[in-house]
Amino acid sequence: MEVQQFYYDNRMPRLFAVATVFWGAVGMLAGVFIAFQLAFPALNLGIAYTSFGRLRPVHTNAVIFAFVGNGIFTAVYYAIPRLLKTPMWSSLLGKIHFWGWQLIILAAALTLAMGYTAGKEYAELEWPLDVAITLIWVVFGINMFGTILTRRERHLYVAIWFFIASWVTVALLHIVNSFAIPISFMKSYSWYAGVQDALVQWWYGHNAVAFFLTTPYLGMMYYFLPKAAERPVYSYKLSIVHFWSLIFLYIWAGPHHLLYTALPEWAQSLGTAFSIMLLLPSWGGMLNGLFTLRGAWDKVREDPVLKFFVVAVTCYGMATFEGPMLSLKNVNAISHYSDWTVAHVHIGALGWNGFLTFGMMYWLIPKLFDTKLYSRKLAGTHFWIGTLGIVLYAVPMYWAAFRSYFMLSAFTPEGQLQYQFIDVVQTVVPFYVLRAIGGTLYLAGVFVMVYNLVKTAKQGRFLEVEAAEAMPLQKRYIAPAKAHWHSFFERKPLTLLVLSLIVVGIGGLVEMVPTFLVKSNIPTLSSVKPYTPLELQGRDIYVAEGCYNCHSQMIRPFRYEVARYGDYSKAGEFVYDHPFQWGSKRTGPDLARIGGKYPDSWHFNHMLEPVSMAPGSIMPPYPWLFEQKLDISSTNSKIHAMRRLGVPYPAGYEARANSDLKQQADQITANLKKEKINLQSDRQIIALIAYLQRVGRDIKIEAKTSAQQ
Repeated sequence: MEVQQFYYDNRMPRLFAVATVFWGAVGMLAGVFIAFQLAFPALNLGIAYTSFGRLRPVHTNAVIFAFVGNGIFTAVYYAIPRLLKTPMWSSLLGKIHFWGWQLIILAAALTLAMGYTAGKEYAELEWPLDVAITLIWVVFGINMFGTILTRRERHLYVAIWFFIASWVTVALLHIVNSFAIPISFMKSYSWYAGVQDALVQWWYGHNAVAFFLTTPYLGMMYYFLPKAAERPVYSYKLSIVHFWSLIFLYIWAGPHHLLYTALPEWAQSLGTAFSIMLLLPSWGGMLNGLFTLRGAWDKVREDPVLKFFVVAVTCYGMATFEGPMLSLKNVNAISHYSDWTVAHVHIGALGWNGFLTFGMMYWLIPKLFDTKLYSRKLAGTHFWIGTLGIVLYAVPMYWAAFRSYFMLSAFTPEGQLQYQFIDVVQTVVPFYVLRAIGGTLYLAGVFVMVYNLVKTAKQGRFLEVEAAEAMPLQKRYIAPAKAHWHSFFERKPLTLLVLSLIVVGIGGLVEMVPTFLVKSNIPTLSSVKPYTPLELQGRDIYVAEGCYNCHSQMIRPFRYEVARYGDYSKAGEFVYDHPFQWGSKRTGPDLARIGGKYPDSWHFNHMLEPVSMAPGSIMPPYPWLFEQKLDISSTNSKIHAMRRLGVPYPAGYEARANSDLKQQADQITANLKKEKINLQSDRQIIALIAYLQRVGRDIKIEAKTSAQQ
């Protein structure tokens, strides 16, 4: 059979590599900026577009989907052709994929800064961008599978298994979690409400970490680490166990983000059980990576690429040990809503994703430009600066978390809470400063890398294409008698795709179907009523400003939380919340029972100048809410959409919704006037006050009625 000549096209890996480095620097710069904002609120600048609530999702989306996403695509477009001995199937689809993804990232940054958000963590982008992501992801999948189906290598290497499972699972997660009903071009409401929305969101959120930040990076580890070490993967059988057990178990673990919440107890228990089991395949993968370096430790000491890889895989092991530990309810009671979660996430993001990407870049760029790395010494400097940055970032966050927990849960001998929430905030500010300094060090290392890679590229010559040759794939194939049983799946990519989808789909179905179909999982409360039109508009402002990034609306059944915030939260009180607003971090106090606690004037002054009401607060002011008019042209559409989602507004209520809105706004304006505050009733702050005054009021009515009975 004649040997076939072909070429590897390096243009797409180069484009994605450049985008990876660029967006990494941009996303991490945004992260450093918002870290300093938490310590120095003046850095919010009093401008809507630079406020923490809007920039925080810009940072997370830039790091996850821009930096990590482009890193994944760099690896796929470089590794898959070489593993399959064929060029990528379509250069046109590759270009559409690249430019489409970059435009989505740019649009995401702009729209999030402008306040267009779906209000769901890691899934903030509004529906037009969700549609665009779906289309570009399909383009990517067609190109990847077109390449796989036209390969010259029959068996699929382990890295490709992870790439396939990642693609199909991310598609599933994105589609299910993004179901929403559009209101306008850049506004929609989640199809799910309350408890159901929380379950779907953290099924998505946890597994976005699993199948976007983890499994494709495991594919990268299985390709680039052996290449850099010039050694084969330690264990083929361990890689099989690692792959199938990981993708099966991961999908069940989402509910561990919702322990002690209003989620049904059985779902919480499932999340905990599978999270603990997840430790085994995770560490199996880590050990498979580290053991690949057996006999190569002398090279590790000299080669900065391998240093980055070793720390990356070690951080993966640390994060995947900590994750199951945090799913234990007694540990989660301390960690949830605290800076511990922030530290945990960043061990994975900075150590695992960041360092693995840096190592790949230091190995790949010299290959693409047919030269040696400009400076191994600078790469080593980057390694140590980055490592120190991770430590200085994470340790203060762990310290702040434990300090906060012990202060928040402390009671005096008389049975009173010993500390106010503001006391806790003030005591952790120094830790926020240290965290920001650690992030700055890490970012400085990135700039060192950028300089090193640019100099490397300049001293070399870009290899636009690389010549290669291989035998064509035989149409008829007879497996050897002693072939491993798993080799069947390795030569059947579509079978592997379908089986992966089935394996990851089981957990989601088991957890979601009962939650949606069994009414007893979410008992209704007769006192809980739909939001008024003004409150609904105010809630949308609350979501747009990213208030959920710092405040929760979920009181857990702990003595110190009930004493501080009020009665613990029940599933039935969130049935009209599209999307849910339980939050995942308390930089400010919980707001689940804020309604009626303070007069309208308190909220007015607090939003205008937070320290006037809470001395020592690190919350920024929101002056634009007092200047911008409330757009009531969308009220009818919002009421109509809510009715379609099951909210029991009266038939034809759209016709008089704005009349009721204005009447309630006039009442709030009159209340403010009594306190010598003069403001027009059509300002956004009026709607926000209406919403804040409503939150938790229905539950207080329920409690009062029960007491009277």
